[in-house]
Parts: sequence; C-alpha cells; structure tokens
Amino acid sequence: MLNKYLIWFFNLLFLSVISFYLGLYFMNSNFCMFLEYNLICMNSLNFYYVLIFDFKSLLFVSVVLFISSMVILYSSFYMGYSSISSNRFLYLVLLFIFSMFLMIMSPNLISILLGWDGLGLVSYCLVIYYSSLSSNLSGMITCLTNRLGDIGILICISWMMSFGGWNFIFYNFYFCNNIFILIILSSFTSSAQVPFSCWLPAAMAAPTPVSSLVHSSTLVTAGVYLLLRFFDSLIVFNYFFMLMGLFTMIFSSFCANYEFDLKKIIAFSTLSQLGLMMTSIFLGFLDFSFFHLLTHAMFKSLLFLCSGIFIYFYLDNQDIRFLGGCCNFLPLTSCCFNISNMALCGIPFLSGFYSKDLIIEMSFFSGFNFVVIMIFYFSLGLTCCYSFRLVYYSLLSSFNFSPMSCVKNEFNFMGMSVLVMSFFSTVFGCALNWLMNFDLIWIFLPVWIKISTLFFVILGLWFGFELNSFNYLKLLNFYYFNSNMWFMLGYSMFLTSSFFNLFINYYKVLFWGEFYLTLNLYNYLSSISNFFQLYLNNNLKIFMISYLLWFLFLL
Repeated sequence: MLNKYLIWFFNLLFLSVISFYLGLYFMNSNFCMFLEYNLICMNSLNFYYVLIFDFKSLLFVSVVLFISSMVILYSSFYMGYSSISSNRFLYLVLLFIFSMFLMIMSPNLISILLGWDGLGLVSYCLVIYYSSLSSNLSGMITCLTNRLGDIGILICISWMMSFGGWNFIFYNFYFCNNIFILIILSSFTSSAQVPFSCWLPAAMAAPTPVSSLVHSSTLVTAGVYLLLRFFDSLIVFNYFFMLMGLFTMIFSSFCANYEFDLKKIIAFSTLSQLGLMMTSIFLGFLDFSFFHLLTHAMFKSLLFLCSGIFIYFYLDNQDIRFLGGCCNFLPLTSCCFNISNMALCGIPFLSGFYSKDLIIEMSFFSGFNFVVIMIFYFSLGLTCCYSFRLVYYSLLSSFNFSPMSCVKNEFNFMGMSVLVMSFFSTVFGCALNWLMNFDLIWIFLPVWIKISTLFFVILGLWFGFELNSFNYLKLLNFYYFNSNMWFMLGYSMFLTSSFFNLFINYYKVLFWGEFYLTLNLYNYLSSISNFFQLYLNNNLKIFMISYLLWFLFLL
C-alpha cells in the first residue's frame, strides 16, 4: 500500500528548504514582498487576499515545515499508515499546518482570524483523537480557552473598520492603546500565559506527535508571533505584561518540579520558555525573542518525540516513576533526550544557549531593578532543576518497570527522525546566530555577571539531583498545591460562576439570546422534527386530500 506519510514528508521537507533559502535571501537583501490575489471583483467591490513574504515569516514557516515533516515521518511508525484512523490523523495534521501557514503569512486581520480559528478547531480535533472521556474534557478546555482569544481579534477587526482596511501592518503606529491590549490578551490565551495556563498541560491527552508539533512549535507560539507582527515600542514595552511573563516562568517551573506525568513536565517547560519569549518582547528585545522562538521549536519538538518513544516501548506508561533505566534499553533515544534537555537548560554551545544567554545578558541593560534580574536567574535555575529531575527518574534510576518489548529496538522511522532533530538541536542555534548576525552584538559585562548564568545552571542541576533524595519536608498540601497548578483551573471556574451569578436576576435583560435561543433550542428542534416526521408518515393521505381540495377548487 502507498505510504502517504512518506510522500508528505518529502513534500514538506522540500518546501522547508526552499522557504529557508528564501528567508535568508530576503534577510540579506532587506527585502519584503506582498502578494495580492483578487478573490471577488464585482462593480466597485474588490476583495483581495494578501500574503506577506519577509524574513520573519519565511524563516518561521521553514522551521514549522521542517518540524512537521519530521513529525509526519515519526507518525508513520507511531500511528501506523494503513488504517483509516491513521489517514484521518495525517489529514488533520496537514490541515493544521495549512492553518498555521495562513496565520504566519498574513498581514490582514481577517485572514489571521481564519488561520487562528483553524488552529483552534483542528487542535481540538487532534486532542480528542483517542475519544476517551479525559481527552474530551481536555479538548473542551483547549478549545474554549483558545476561543477567548477570538473575542479580542473580532473586536479589533470591528475597531479597525475606522482605519479603512484590515492590513494592520500599515497602521501599526496609528492604533490606539486598546487595540494593542486586546491583541496582547488574545496572544496570552494562545500562548497559555498565567490567567489562561490550564489548557496546555490538559492538551497533553493528544497523541505524542501532536504534542510535538502543536504544543511546542506552532499553536502555542502563534501568540508570540502575533505580538512580533504587531510590535509597537510605545505600547508593547510594558512593565505589567513583562511581570506576567516572569510570573508564568516561575509558576510553570515550580509546577514542573512536582509533576510525575512525563508529557506534562515537558508541557510545563514549554510554558516556562513561552514566558521567557513574552518577557523578552515586553522588554523590547524583538529579534532575540524571535531567535529563541526558532531554536526552542527545534529542541522542544525533539524532547516530545523522545518521550513518545519511551511511552511507545514502555507499554503506554507516562509516569516517570516507572521509567527507570531507559538508557540501557533505548540508548539512542536516551542520547537524543539528553541533548534536548541540555539545550533546554542552556548548556553552552547547544541551540538553547545562544538565545537564552542573549536575552538574560541583555536584560541587564533594560533598566529594571535587581529583583527582576534575580527572578530571571531563579527561573533559569529551576529549569535545570526539573530537567535533571526528569533525566534522573527516566534514565538514571533503577529498573522500575521494564517490559521486554524494549529489546527489539530496531532503527526505524522514529529513530531516524529523532536523530535528525537532535543534529539540528545541536547546530541550529549556532548557525542561526551567525546567519542573523547576532554574533556582531557585543555585550560588555563584568566577569562575575558573565559566568553567573553558567553558575545558576550548575546550581540548578545540583539542586535537582539533591531534590530526588529529599524526604517530604513540607506538608502534603504543599505538594498537592504545586502539582495541581496552584488550583488555577478551579479559581477560573469559580470566577466565571461568580460573574454569572452576579447577573442572574437580570437574565431576561442580559441573557435573552440564551434564554430564547440556546436553552429552548432543543424544544424548537424537537417540535419541528416531530412535525416533519408526522408529515412524512402521512404523505399519501396529505397527497389525496390536496388532490381533492384542488379538484373541488377547479369545480
């Protein structure tokens, strides 16, 4: 049977290479190109679909297509390629990539909403792929939280009518503050910043290739990319939103240190890196945030793919307490897993080091106080802490659960894609650092500040090692509090119900649409369907009576 996965793998890889070459050419030439396609031309009405091609959009599309090609190659073994459900999975992933392409390449707010909605709806279909109760609940949380971001974009679309067009890229410096605040809140929902963080760990109910593609490099970074496009230094250089990004970094790192689900730990680490990207945007480091966006996509996708191989060979087990001794059973995957973990920690000369080190050292020149700088370094140490904890439990600890299925660890498509991704996780940051000319930025700092990043990385690794030998030093409620995301989901439900209970006495005024449409929609539909059922059951009698009536009328 024809393997559709391999065909799409080669297509996406070819498009990724072309896009990367064009991105470098556009960046070198300082070149930007708009493509307009006339969809409707009727009298004085002209409706154009506009695409923008510049180095940011082309490089980001290149990274997305490359990761997508590797994930599709990986999925051909992980999901199988000959069943109907695997074909459904392939087409859903391709639909997701197409929606991401629409969102990245668009300078128009209408088509951005089209891609944004496509991302949310297709990710819902991917999260509920396994059709279990937990998957359905996770998909509902994911979909509804991302729909909150649509509200801000829809209000911006209606607000921008007064500017005479929806091509926001021409009006960026003329907008009022409210449009930027709405866009920032919309980006916060997609990028799972602190008030809206609950959906990202819940979305780990999806298959592992989906987590690798959707929840590491595409859907969650769509909000960051939107802010990069809408950047205005007068509005976006914002102290309050910068503190929200810092709080997201600390919050997610704390939760990762008390979590035992393998995929949820990686989801919390994604949340921490998203907080770093958002913080660097609100500090004004636009290019550094984009640089970290690209490098993070590489090593985080690799981390998810390696965890998928562990889950695959350990009989669908995701609890890290049962994973011990992976390095003996799966040596190749364990090596790649360590590479991605070290890149995440910022170990020198791996991909994550170049972007994280630039952001943290440039934060000294941002004019903020010592407390903010120390929070940066503290979150860096926490990242190394939960990364080493993950490595300790999965690779270094004793054999806790060792099925014999691991013995047959042949070099298949999963191993091939992981090996390619680990190569790029090693060299991509360094290469992009040269290609984007970040190596020409000279940062003069005292020696003790220069080595402090490395010091905090080593301190975090040591503390992560010591954390595994600690007994329960605090009350059980403390661990329950941290492993349940500080009860954030419960608080959001409580606030929502309180808000609705506040206006419950005025439902005839406020909720007339819900009262007359949504709540009674079942009654309307059932009565209409009963009428049609009655009509269809008696169609011969009705035909005879109508014939008789017309006969009498003609007489």
